[in-house]
Amino acid sequence: MLSRNEAKYIQSLGHKKNRDNEGCFVAEGVKVVDELIQSGFAIRKIYALKKWAADNSDIKDVIEVDEAGLKRISNFETPNKVIAVFEKKKLRQSPDFNNKITLVLDGIQDPGNLGTIIRTADWFGIENIIASPDTADIYNAKVVQSTMGSIARVNMIYTDLDGFLYSNKIPVYGAMLDGEAVSAIKKTEECFVIIGNEGKGIRENIQPYIQKKISIPKIGNAESLNAAVATGIILYSLKIKI
Repeated sequence: MLSRNEAKYIQSLGHKKNRDNEGCFVAEGVKVVDELIQSGFAIRKIYALKKWAADNSDIKDVIEVDEAGLKRISNFETPNKVIAVFEKKKLRQSPDFNNKITLVLDGIQDPGNLGTIIRTADWFGIENIIASPDTADIYNAKVVQSTMGSIARVNMIYTDLDGFLYSNKIPVYGAMLDGEAVSAIKKTEECFVIIGNEGKGIRENIQPYIQKKISIPKIGNAESLNAAVATGIILYSLKIKI
């Protein structure tokens, strides 16, 4: 049975401030919830339809709810069988960037884009993502949903990019319209790859750190390329060079 206070509490976690204060976040859907459970995320509470609850009877802290109750606490139009409240994982604040490609996100504000970028990074074996403070929150419900569980495997650090890039000596690539075609860039095992804001690109104060500008050649008439799609093309070109 879902109480009114529980419903209000779950709804409150839609706000970043409350997620930060409580140290937890909401995940929805069978695939995402299963991935996070298997990855060892600590469970606060799970709210599920009768069948999911029965199929996962070994899991503690499961509250059975009906479809109306699930919809009441969902962030989406069509809830998918299960909603869980998990504790945030502890991020590695000083990871090793040597001999690795690391993504640097400068103001990626669309939650769907960020979630897809995290999922894409996971696909290509990217361990760490560095993000500006104004990048969307990794624990935003739409981000969590879009990652399809990849937040369990990708470490994401929010920090001042100016200071971060200044203090690191690894080669810096930047996705820019006037860059060299990424297909012509040699395969690399170590660099930072900066992906800029969906509409404004990489900020001017960050551009001086870029040692190699890279771009995706335009063939058709589209005005721009989605940030997540661009990230996938760039990572493929840098890591799977044939």
